Amino acid sequence: MKLKKYLYTQFSNTFFPIFFGLYFITSIVFLVKIAALTSVITIDFYELSILYMYVVPSILFYTLPVTFFISMAITFSKLSSEYELIVITSFGLNPTKILKIFFPMTFLISLSLLIISLGLMPKANYENQNFIEKKKAEANFNIKASEFGQNFGSWLIFIDRKDDKDYHDVKLLKVEDKQDQFVIAKKAVMDNNNGDLSFKLTDGKSFSIKENELNQIDYTNMILYNRVKNSDVWFDFTTAYEYWMFYLTETTMYVDKFTFNILLSIFPLVSIFLTAAFGYYNPRYEKSKTIPWSVFFIVIYYTTINFLSKSIYYHALYIVPFVWLILTYFLYKHFVKKQY
Repeated sequence: MKLKKYLYTQFSNTFFPIFFGLYFITSIVFLVKIAALTSVITIDFYELSILYMYVVPSILFYTLPVTFFISMAITFSKLSSEYELIVITSFGLNPTKILKIFFPMTFLISLSLLIISLGLMPKANYENQNFIEKKKAEANFNIKASEFGQNFGSWLIFIDRKDDKDYHDVKLLKVEDKQDQFVIAKKAVMDNNNGDLSFKLTDGKSFSIKENELNQIDYTNMILYNRVKNSDVWFDFTTAYEYWMFYLTETTMYVDKFTFNILLSIFPLVSIFLTAAFGYYNPRYEKSKTIPWSVFFIVIYYTTINFLSKSIYYHALYIVPFVWLILTYFLYKHFVKKQY
């Protein structure tokens, strides 16, 4: 029990500095992307915080696998360089038994990544896109008085005077192939109800213009809607299961993304032998090559799953883990197991 606690302590001393460093760097990248939106939309600090919270699952998904793998390898390397693994092994605790100590934590990390990638990220990305499009729609709806060429959805709009959200002497025009529509109103009010933008017109006339026909309607109240739609997600969903079932059965457009997310999530689990293969060494006869080999295999794995998820789709889900486990176990057996 004391040995297990000690190994976990050594791992945490390595994991958290690397994780927070990568998390900070990745957060800066995402914040720069969010800041770039200010050229299109206007957001305050609270809205900036909301957008950042929407990208947190993505940040965790892309930083945790790399951080965990490198931290495991460095922990083994650090213990080896200080002769601690040699001493532990001499007392009968071979490398395989040490890996068994880390296995539950590795399994939990992979399980957490699966929940993040398949459960949290779809909803967070959906809400993020909806929020951005809603703000874009609001920006487009910032109608100015006495200016031509402004739009409300498919309508061209012109107003004589504006008082906050109240518009006076409003004219709207919609040009279509078979029928044009022209609407005038003495007064109008803009309303935004959870992404449903509406233009409430009061005391006006509506004209329907066809090739040989003109129809007029006098109205007291009229409402024009401009629904904010998510261009990436075609439907509203409440669970991740509904999201993936739609895209994997109805459209199949996200099969490669689904496959990639699973394969990246299980990367710490299927690479557990690899962490010891280059982290476990005798410092009297060898030098540590943990970092370059870790980076090399991370690049190989990411490149492989990115290519195969787009070329063989679902088949990559069983081919990649099977081949990767065989390869990494062979390296572990060759460099570590037969010597210790």
